[in-house]
Amino acid sequence: MHMDKLIGNLEKHIPSLLHQDQFRKYGILVPVLKKGEELHILFEVRSHNLRRQPGEICFPGGQMENTDKHPEETARRETVEELGISFEQIGQVYPLDYMIQPIEGRIIYPFVGFVTIDGELRPNKLEVADTFTVPIRYFLERTPDTFTVDFHPVPEDRFPFHLIPGGKQYPWQKRTVKEHFFYYDDYVIWGLTANILHNFLTIIRETEKNE
Repeated sequence: MHMDKLIGNLEKHIPSLLHQDQFRKYGILVPVLKKGEELHILFEVRSHNLRRQPGEICFPGGQMENTDKHPEETARRETVEELGISFEQIGQVYPLDYMIQPIEGRIIYPFVGFVTIDGELRPNKLEVADTFTVPIRYFLERTPDTFTVDFHPVPEDRFPFHLIPGGKQYPWQKRTVKEHFFYYDDYVIWGLTANILHNFLTIIRETEKNE
């Protein structure tokens, strides 16, 4: 290969996430609404009939569909479908930090959206068992419990250990992740929902600290 051709190929290349076609993309919305003089965060309790994570606490959201042009569109659509509200009831939407979950094969795009609730919510009972709101101030006045979880690589049986230094004694590196736990009444908020919430609260605190 000639140098000029190689340089031409590199100049045309637009960098992206390696193997991103193997990752599923999700849009999540953190609904914020005003109750009295307080800003609240709305949470969902997942239906107990769902196959994955029944009864756990989450935010509205789901996997991008082919018709979604952007993860924000996914977050808005899923919120409308799950909470039984209209698109017009979702106002300004702002992105939080996105997350790459290599083990689950997911890229999570969280957003904060200001929602107007007129009257009683009628969520989709196939997905949502219940909803509740918590003042943002409540979380800002508290610190979550934080624990760690270790993930260890497990090579398949036919892995060619004879080709790598150390063979079966190769010092694979573990991956440690933090898990935050928030509590409100009898609700336990953890996992992805807690990570998104923690990021949102961190952004608020850092903004207030710099003012």
